[in-house]
Amino acid sequence: MEFNQLLMIVISVIFINNFILSKFLGLCPFIGVSKETRSAFYMGLAVTFVMTASSIITWAVYIFLLKPFHIEYLRTLSFILVIASFVQLIEMFIQKFSPALYRVFGIYLALITTNCAVFGVAVLNSEMFLKAADNVYSALLFCVTQGFCAGVGFTIVLLFMSGIRERLELCDVPRPMRGMAIAFIVASLMSMAFMGFAGFRF
Repeated sequence: MEFNQLLMIVISVIFINNFILSKFLGLCPFIGVSKETRSAFYMGLAVTFVMTASSIITWAVYIFLLKPFHIEYLRTLSFILVIASFVQLIEMFIQKFSPALYRVFGIYLALITTNCAVFGVAVLNSEMFLKAADNVYSALLFCVTQGFCAGVGFTIVLLFMSGIRERLELCDVPRPMRGMAIAFIVASLMSMAFMGFAGFRF
């Protein structure tokens, strides 16, 4: 039963309820960092890492702090503070101990602080798995799976978009349609294409 639930989470978060093309979260980096495949790949890696780690941290905050003291109404504030602090801490740690890795991830980690997709996955985890959790450790497994797969779905869409935009640079696009205009049209077409996954039945 648990394996089926995990499989459902994986397929749902990556394809059916993709954070970018279905929930429209994380659109700023999706448009801003999708001009080159290399940048898109590193941004996707950084988002996947932060989403997975944030799922674990916000699980601990909710289960061991908010729920026992009945202060769940502070969820939004506490999640924002925890995620922003965590990202800044990771950025300082990488800058101190791995300058080479910081040069690769540094600017993307800073951008993730304002990425609403990271906050979105934490809120969804609490709504879906934590509010009425009987087994908190099964809930942790579901939260981590959803966080990681949300990052994978984010990365896949970002890579698709960057590949298309790189090809568009070689095409003779009419002047009024260049830049953001053609990017938004491509994004809307991709969103409609991903709607086809909504027909999946489990």
